[in-house]
This record gives sequence, structure tokens and C-alpha cells, in this order.
Amino acid sequence: MPIPGGRSVRTTPEGLLWEPCERRVRGVKGGTTVVDSRHPVLVWEPEGIPVPCYAFPRAEVRTDLLRPAEHPPTGTHTGSRVFYDLEVDGERMANAAWTFPADDLAGHIAFEWFLRRHDGLDHWYDEDEEIFGHPRDPHHRVDALRSSRHVQVEIGGVLVADTRRPVLLFETGLPTRYYLPPEDVRLDLFEATRHTSLCPYKGNARYWSFGGAADVPRNVVWSYPEPLPAVGAIEGRLAFYNEAVDLVVDGERLPRPDTLFSASLRK
Repeated sequence: MPIPGGRSVRTTPEGLLWEPCERRVRGVKGGTTVVDSRHPVLVWEPEGIPVPCYAFPRAEVRTDLLRPAEHPPTGTHTGSRVFYDLEVDGERMANAAWTFPADDLAGHIAFEWFLRRHDGLDHWYDEDEEIFGHPRDPHHRVDALRSSRHVQVEIGGVLVADTRRPVLLFETGLPTRYYLPPEDVRLDLFEATRHTSLCPYKGNARYWSFGGAADVPRNVVWSYPEPLPAVGAIEGRLAFYNEAVDLVVDGERLPRPDTLFSASLRK
């Protein structure tokens, strides 16, 4: 996969993809800096969630805080050779770090992120900007564009939103998301929940569930009250999971897509 500027994504015999990164990356647990790296690499695994992780040269990791894993998992992280528990201020986090089996990545250590398995580091920074959830993929694009399309949303045959002022969000690997002005959504039919999520490209989202009788998943609607600057056009607007509602755009009823969210929405 050639990349402008002469960089390239490399492939290992194990099926891993990896790419050098020029950013300074830091990982913090409590008040302790566990990773401070100027030579990280991004790694994509062939199975699981299709987002990258960082791996760091050992010399840029506080290896004195790592302990051989007491109960290393099997069948995870592409057959990882070694797992480590992380111990900081008397707290031990199981399997928080590991090494990949690939010779290309020998001498590198990867870490779980706290939103992936709830036992990784508390904060991660690209340069001096905090990032959430997982590293940003340099080959992943997100565009938020204002539009005059006519967008209608139905749940169980009930029209719950109708607007001609959407913002369309185009994100690599996902269906178009339609962010609608709150005044064009029947919010009286929804109940705010305590559920939240963090996206490294958009920010911190809050959610609503449908209060009617239709068979629809909880937390089917979300909004970013304070989105990241790159997608500022979606601020305060509401989006629905295309996978779980009926969308009509300019009179055309859209098929429900099958995405990485589909299985969890069916639970």
C-alpha cells in the first residue's frame, strides 16, 4: 500500500500490517508516564476490530513496571509471544501489554487502551493532544458536510425526524451518517440514557433510547455536544444508527447496512 511521501505499510508473514509513525506518543497511568515514544509504529491486526494500535521500542517504555503475565490469554493479538501485567502504584493490570510474534516488530511492546478492555492506561497523547479509544488511523478519513437533502427517519412506521438541513458525515468504512438539527427530531419520543462513548475522530457522544413500543435497540440516537474541531459542523445534532432505523433520503428508502455495529445492536 504506497503512501505519499515515500512511506509504506509493511506486511508480516503473520498477516500484520505496520507503519512507522513520526508522532511523539505518550501513555499515562495515574500520574506515571509509562510510554514516551518518538519512534512508535502503528499496527493493524488481521482479525478483530479494524483499528490500529501503537507498538513502541522497548527503550521508550517503562519496562520496570511490566511483570510476566500471571494468566496470559490465548488466541489474541495474532498469536502474541509474550504478555505482561502492568503494575503502577500497587495496582496490577492483567495482560495490559504484549509483544507481537513478527520479526519485523521484535523489540516493540504494544498496550491495551482503557476503552478497549478497561485495563489499559488512563490517558494517551499524540504530541500534546489527548486522543481517545484507539490511535487515529492515518488512512481513515472523516468529512462532515452541510447539505440540503431531505432526510426522514422512521422507527416502527413512526416518523421521528424530518429535515432538509442535515449534516452528512462520511467516514471511511462506515455508512453515511445523517446528523439532524434537534428541532427537526421528535425528541419527545426519546429518553436520554447514561451511555457515552469516545471516538478519536469526533469526540465524546451522549445517547437516547426510543420510548415507543417498536423493537429497536437502546441508545439508537447519539449526539456530540462538543465535537472535535475537524467535525465541528455536527455539534449538537442528532444521528441515528442506519442499521436499526428506516432512513428515507430524497424520497429513496435506504437499505439497512451491515456494519461492525450490527451484531451489538441486535443483542
